[in-house]
Amino acid sequence: MARLSREDRQIALGRLQAGQSQSAIARHFHVSQSTISRLWVRFQAAGSVADLPRAGRPRATTAAHDRFIRLRHLRNRFLSALSSVQALPGPHRLSDQTVRNRLHEAGLRTRRPHRGAVLTRRHRQNRVQWGNQHLRWTVRNHWRHVWFSDESYFLLQRHDGRRRVYRRVNERYAPNCVDEAPVHGGGGVMVWGAINTAGRSTLVHVQGRITAQRYVEEILRPHALPLLADQDAIFQQDNAHPHTARLTTQFLTDHHVQVLPWPSMSPDMNPIEHLWDELDRRVRRREEAPANHRDLLQALQEEWDTIPQQDIRHLIQSMPRRCRAVVAAQGSHTPY
Repeated sequence: MARLSREDRQIALGRLQAGQSQSAIARHFHVSQSTISRLWVRFQAAGSVADLPRAGRPRATTAAHDRFIRLRHLRNRFLSALSSVQALPGPHRLSDQTVRNRLHEAGLRTRRPHRGAVLTRRHRQNRVQWGNQHLRWTVRNHWRHVWFSDESYFLLQRHDGRRRVYRRVNERYAPNCVDEAPVHGGGGVMVWGAINTAGRSTLVHVQGRITAQRYVEEILRPHALPLLADQDAIFQQDNAHPHTARLTTQFLTDHHVQVLPWPSMSPDMNPIEHLWDELDRRVRRREEAPANHRDLLQALQEEWDTIPQQDIRHLIQSMPRRCRAVVAAQGSHTPY
């Protein structure tokens, strides 16, 4: 639990004396309610909450140092602790671990960052506008008619750096401790799919580079059009070049397909992205890992067919929340 600094303790006391609840103060400072309770009891008993003299090594940093470290890392969250040691003004003998300790006290810890698309100002404006336009859409009257589609590329072997091995010292290069992987993941396969509250398409294998001509002849005509026979059906696709090419738009217009306008750089608005993640996890959990591209495609198609329709329905039911989230984030990244 984060330790309250001297300034934060004085602020907390002021709020307590003003009548604010201990739970609200604890949430504000990201500490437990018992921490605020002990602070109040100590103030009532001793009349002060200043640090008491204690044995051990004196604190290596001053209040100015602590403030400099905290503000520097709040302004740039990707800085290393060592860079702050080198940037600290004045003479000092601090280590990078001391900087990390001060950041921990401020509630800042290193975590894996969320990876999102690069959003320009125009992207954010378009995302907010799209969210506002669909805020009043409901699942019953609107989203249940939408067929969400997308392509996704699945690697034969994926290594994200999070795999761990239990080994002894000096066993780093032991044959049973080396995680062997082919170059570039051994290649992979690209597939296309579409989902709706009432069903899903077949999982289509896309070989080679997809062009507008191939997109129309190999995906839209044989697989997408049968799904869009209902006059209320709406087709969703992102703004990839084959999707927005003149040939594609003319084909959809000629067949009277209603297309849902889609903001660029918005995979977090498409529920099928979460289904791709689930599909990948299902393939990785299989007892026998795919040995080649043919096995991978077969595993993907088998797992695609076994995903419960209720899971797909739950994803699409999140669309109203996604619209509210992108508007609240002013077009920036959302938890989806």
